[in-house]
Formats: sequence, C-alpha cells, structure tokens
Amino acid sequence: MKPAFKRVLLKLSGEALMGGESYGIDTKVAKSLAEEIKAVYELGVEVAIVVGGGNIFRGVSASAGTMDRASADYIGMLATVMNAVVLQDALEKCDVFTRVLSAIDIPQLAEPFIRRRAIRHLEKGRVVIFAAGTGNPYFTTDSAAALRALEIRAEVIMKATKVDGIYSDDPVSNADAERFDRISYQEVLERRLRVMDSSAISLCMDNNLPIMVFNMKTEGNVLKAVGGDTSIGTLVTAEGASQSAN
Repeated sequence: MKPAFKRVLLKLSGEALMGGESYGIDTKVAKSLAEEIKAVYELGVEVAIVVGGGNIFRGVSASAGTMDRASADYIGMLATVMNAVVLQDALEKCDVFTRVLSAIDIPQLAEPFIRRRAIRHLEKGRVVIFAAGTGNPYFTTDSAAALRALEIRAEVIMKATKVDGIYSDDPVSNADAERFDRISYQEVLERRLRVMDSSAISLCMDNNLPIMVFNMKTEGNVLKAVGGDTSIGTLVTAEGASQSAN
C-alpha cells in the first residue's frame, strides 16, 4: 500500500489503553496498538503520537472533585507521561525505535520537548510520543495534538476514537444520529460537535490542518487512514458543507 501522507500525528485518548477495564492500563491493548502503529511505521511514514491521560486522571472530571483546576490539570499531565512510557515500551518490544518528549521536565523518563529535536527524531525514523500535553493547565491533549502537529509540520491529525467518525448527535443514545463522511471546521464549531475541543478545532482551521476521525477499535483502521481511505470515518477540512454518510 502506498501511504497518502509522509508525516502524521496520531491522537490517542488515554481510554484507548484501558481495553475492557474501567480504569488504568491494559498491556495487551498497548501491545495491539503498538502493532497497528508498527504497520504504519514500516511503510516509511513518520509517526508522532499524542496520548491523553483519561484512563488515570482527568483535570475536569468528577475524580478531581474540589481540587484547584490548575493542580488537577498538572496531575492529568503526569498521567499522560505514564501512558506515553507504557506505549513506548510496547512499541520497542515490537522493534520500533521510539522517543518520548515531555512538555514537563522529567529527565529520568523522557526527553524535554524541543521542536527541532522532535523533527530530527522523525527524520531518523523514530516514532515520537509527545507527553504532558502543552505543559500548561487549561489546555486539553486535543489542543496539544493540534499544536504539536503544526510544530512538526504533520500533514494530518488522525484522531482515534470509540466511534467510526463524527455524528450529528451521540450515536449511543440516539439511533437516528447521522454520520458525516466530510464536514468543515466551521460547522463542527457551529454545531458544537464534540470531536475535539473548540481551541483545537480553531487552531486546525486557522492553519488548514485536516483532521481524520475514525474508530481505533477496528483492526487495520490506522493503516487505512494513513492510506487515505476516508470511508472509515470523517474528514474535517475547510472545504464545503457537511455530507452525510447515511
């Protein structure tokens, strides 16, 4: 298969590492994710990853209780570092050279994030995992994904979710929700569709960075997304009105 992109940023939620668990990390799921990423890596595609921390702690969740928001967000950043190290271990066990770059200085676990260093790692054929979000509270890992994708000049953000694209409503609670095969940034914002937070969508819109939303749980979808197969999910770009896939 010929890849449609040379450099991509894969956005994984922390929940993707839970598997069937209600909390924490399932190492079998991490291994499966690593194998999916390896298949893309072997095509010669430069892969960067931003991983969330929602399987351990979320700054805006009920588990944060009455904590100060900034403090809670910093704890969430530490959770993303844990997930990044787990994913790094899984990838290296698949013989994929990997580097973790953290926005928070934790030299025992990760290199500091330096844009030129990240790009150099990609050019040398290493998968780069960005941890600790942007390093600032009040910003989600979606915003971190948009920011890092632009910094490394990725051609697309591949947003891996639990559903096969963007819907007009929650498909779990509304069976009549329509799935879009293509939609504009503006309509995502106007309809308040919960693809990524509004800051991330706006950043992508301002810089014309496409977003591909697809179901991570379907085996082979990462490879298909890199191949440019838009039938597996929803493509968010600047062009045109939304088109329903139903």
